Amino acid sequence: MTGITITTLAERPELADRLWDMKDPWPQFAAHDCLAWLLYPRMTTELPQYVLVATDGEAVVGRAFSVPFALHAPGRDGALPARGWDQVLMWAFSDLRRGVRPDTVSAIEITIATDRQGEGLSGLMLAALRDNARAHGFAEVVAPVRPSGKPAEPDTSIHEYAYRTRPDGLPHDPWLRVHVRAGGVIDSVAPLSMTITASLAEWRTWTGLPFDAPGPVRVPGALTPVHCDPEQGYAVYVEPNVWVRHRLG
Repeated sequence: MTGITITTLAERPELADRLWDMKDPWPQFAAHDCLAWLLYPRMTTELPQYVLVATDGEAVVGRAFSVPFALHAPGRDGALPARGWDQVLMWAFSDLRRGVRPDTVSAIEITIATDRQGEGLSGLMLAALRDNARAHGFAEVVAPVRPSGKPAEPDTSIHEYAYRTRPDGLPHDPWLRVHVRAGGVIDSVAPLSMTITASLAEWRTWTGLPFDAPGPVRVPGALTPVHCDPEQGYAVYVEPNVWVRHRLG
């Protein structure tokens, strides 16, 4: 794609402070996952060779985070975890601390600037992430994919949505479709991939919704309803993702 340059943060460390310059489509509540607060700074400083940045001239237009981890370590045995995004981050930094040799790379995030979406940049970033993992000697990339069309159907079971296809056999979901076109295979559902628990006051601030009645609350940008418990004073969002495997031949 003309004008786009993709590099690792290790190659261009001066871009670390600019990863968040671009306007992105993430809902505000998504920035309040506890593990994200803890580990995103560590990804940029301890694993910069697995962080990719797309620039167009001086503008940052895309970012991709990934982490190496030992999927085939004892007790894991190659099975992708139900706790998805949260679990793979914990495994990756536990392995790093203990000196466990990684055998797989997991995508963590691929985000494109809102004013550059629809140009094919997401597929370009996915290809670069795969190429980067291959260059580091890995044979597989896995991804806990956040289906981009799922917020429009918060009440639909992720187990049904993940495997829904179009007449041509490709996934119904646009982001899953990008992965499958790139050679990925849908493996399984991670039903509790990310959990965000917060006070009702925080949820009101993030969403502008009242959060004053017990039960499910449909929040813009959420893949499933948020469970509200006014009597206890908190609400919980449990996000499902879809595991996709990319074999790197």
